[in-house]
Amino acid sequence: MKKKAWSVLSVIALAGTLVAGCGNSAQPVANSGSTSVPVQGGGAASTPAKMENKLVIAGNGATVEKLMKDEIFKKFNEKYPDVKLSYVSGVSTEIVAKVKAQQNSPQIDIAIVEGGEQEKGRTEGLWQPITATEISNAANVSDDLKVLDNSGVTVNFTPMGISYNSELVKAKGMPVPESWNDLTRPEMKGNLTLTDVTSNFGRSTLIMLAYTNGGSEKEMEEGFKKLETIAGYMPTFAKSAAQLQQNLQSKTSAYTAWTMARSITQKKSGLPLEFVFPKEGANIVPNVAVMVKGAKHPEAAKEFINFLLTDEVQNMYASKLYYNPATKVNLPDEIKKQLDFDRTRVVNFDYSVLGNKTGEWVDRFNKEIAPRVGK
Repeated sequence: MKKKAWSVLSVIALAGTLVAGCGNSAQPVANSGSTSVPVQGGGAASTPAKMENKLVIAGNGATVEKLMKDEIFKKFNEKYPDVKLSYVSGVSTEIVAKVKAQQNSPQIDIAIVEGGEQEKGRTEGLWQPITATEISNAANVSDDLKVLDNSGVTVNFTPMGISYNSELVKAKGMPVPESWNDLTRPEMKGNLTLTDVTSNFGRSTLIMLAYTNGGSEKEMEEGFKKLETIAGYMPTFAKSAAQLQQNLQSKTSAYTAWTMARSITQKKSGLPLEFVFPKEGANIVPNVAVMVKGAKHPEAAKEFINFLLTDEVQNMYASKLYYNPATKVNLPDEIKKQLDFDRTRVVNFDYSVLGNKTGEWVDRFNKEIAPRVGK
């Protein structure tokens, strides 16, 4: 398989620069208000003169929402106590759709979405470009995690792969997966759960099946052939990560394809899951913080995104949610070991292709793959 350099967006390589020309960047929206607030703990420091006193953030639910509300919001308000923070939970596809529907009157200031959906929003002009001048901590983000056109900032990432219930696999004498093609083995029948291709997990699996068999996101035929075989092993494709999780917890499935972060989280909760980074490699899933174009609270938004890149929050992402940090930060040895994987085998997807082709893949999945379920 052709190796690709590790990067979030291979479209950057195609463009030849991290700031590819796609027309003039939109100008920052006007500030909507000003508030001067003493920093908690005393002293003469204050919030930026033009910072607003409200901020609406959208992102994933469940454990991500809990960490955000219980810890990250609390820490931010210790510094800026007069900024009222609100959270809108949902999956990345839902959030991007909501932002698009609200274009004439944005109700969300910041969205934290997966890389594929961030790129989709970028091509649709949903995000306000932001620079390292406006967000100083962005300079600490690794170059291979930079986002095209300064249209967002990667705040963490996690690799895709295959997870399996070690106890079930041992008890039933089933194989420990090593390859994406292991998902097509007959032993998987009745023991496998995957999401459909509207989900990032299902879409990534489809693309990696293509790569493993000589294709790519530009040549998907082999991926669809393999997925047709897999469809016959399952009673249905799951519609969400929550459904995958339920199937694993109920032990109706022993294998799935999703991220390392989710696998470790479930293992910590008592499910005997092991994560495999397949021998052919896999993509990474970046979580990107973006400022919505026309956001009503842009100065507070910039300050919050900057806060997400502090060592304190980056450590929270790693130790609480098992996401790899986007910046170089010192982690406890145990966490560092848990988050380690072979980065030389990362497969870099061309997100411009994903943005253009996902709709076509979903249509083909619904016509050719979904009818093959259980057959």
